[in-house]
Amino acid sequence: MGFHHVALATTDLAATHAFYTDAMGFELVKAVVAPTDAPGGWAKHVFYDTGGEGMIAFWELHDPRIDGFDPRISEGLGLPPWVNHLSFTAADLDELAARRDRWLDQGIDAMEIDHGFCASAYTTDPNGILVEWCCDTAPYTPADRARAQAVLAAEAPELETAPEPVFHRGRRRPADAPAPAPGG
Repeated sequence: MGFHHVALATTDLAATHAFYTDAMGFELVKAVVAPTDAPGGWAKHVFYDTGGEGMIAFWELHDPRIDGFDPRISEGLGLPPWVNHLSFTAADLDELAARRDRWLDQGIDAMEIDHGFCASAYTTDPNGILVEWCCDTAPYTPADRARAQAVLAAEAPELETAPEPVFHRGRRRPADAPAPAPGG
């Protein structure tokens, strides 16, 4: 079953909108503005069609109780940026390359990893959230399921060799623009 939407907070709705429409190719389909439960507080809630089964939504919060928060869903919690992330489906390797190239053409840095069973392209959004396009490259087999159960039960599972990332610099970054954060 697909999900309806994932909602996240943003501190810069304009940059978030530009990223998810221009860099990701998603369409803004709904916006709601309503009061919060704090006196004088209000919020914008915007929804983007991802082109798949579900939407992504963002909150722009105007509430005196919520000020100066960190929207990075991993680093804001003290975790490395790769832990909590958003992954969207690329139908095949050609689409994955096209999605990566769309980022690069807009001056957005990207990283690719071939995980063996899937291939991924990564960058970070304006909120410091790791975003991934992922394409399955091999079927999930009964052996994969059995190994997953064994790994789940193991207190000290055998480690696999980590895949090598490939880094790409964005191609259209203006000379006076600051470089994006590492990974993004």
